[in-house]
Amino acid sequence: MTQQTSTDPEELARADRELKSRHRSMWALGDYPAVASELIPSLGPVVVGAAGIGPGQQVLDVAAGSGNVAIPAALTGATVTASDLTPELFDAGRRVADEQGASLTWQEADVEALPFEDGRFDAVVSCVGIMFAPHHQRAAEEVLRVCRPGGTIAIASWTPQGFIGQMFATMKPYVAPPPPGAQPPPLWGSEEHVRELFRDRVGDLSLERRECIVDQFASGAEFRDYFKANYGPTIAAYRGLVDSPDRAASLDAELADLGDRGLAPDGTMRWEYLLVTAHKR
Repeated sequence: MTQQTSTDPEELARADRELKSRHRSMWALGDYPAVASELIPSLGPVVVGAAGIGPGQQVLDVAAGSGNVAIPAALTGATVTASDLTPELFDAGRRVADEQGASLTWQEADVEALPFEDGRFDAVVSCVGIMFAPHHQRAAEEVLRVCRPGGTIAIASWTPQGFIGQMFATMKPYVAPPPPGAQPPPLWGSEEHVRELFRDRVGDLSLERRECIVDQFASGAEFRDYFKANYGPTIAAYRGLVDSPDRAASLDAELADLGDRGLAPDGTMRWEYLLVTAHKR
């Protein structure tokens, strides 16, 4: 049978609020600031460099987490706002910013409904963040809206075929299906999808696949256990299996196998991401 979905505006709005509440709670699980600082610290400066951020610019980091992009952006002399749906992540970001001497603004905000006026920012950036907003077109429209004409957009997202994209594919059979209209995060790592999101609203569109080198794990099991302890989506997946020990054990084996396959002979992992840069027309 075809799944019936409501068209009642109030019901749709309520479902969206519930979805966002679950997302906020999920990213507050574990220790995402540790994941960002220990595994992917290089990605923030990559996005800052790709966006050409410098002194005097007004910059917005959407789905900023603990400031992987926002803090290095602020250190260039730019005026930076770090926004995220999960403000629980800001405390760790503030500590790092204080340690590094970075001054910036932290503001709770949903990337699909940003509380900023049109054309406010010279650059809008995101590092493996906006991809987790469930409605991709809505998020892209908001990024375009708050970016000034001629301003820069720079976004890094895990690709579907890369290691983290494969991790989400591995977990998919073990989690509840997303609600109608929600799109899988790794789609932001698809060149075709990004072109469809931005269409003719941007110029100088660059889509470049790159790799983030991770050297923290000696085995697939070590990778799995780290993500079970620290990464919100993985923690949430296992919490949903608390009454299904056989399925939890199966997921254990699949994630460890994925990690083993992702380890190169030199002990590193290479996590592919798509770096998107463009200028708003």
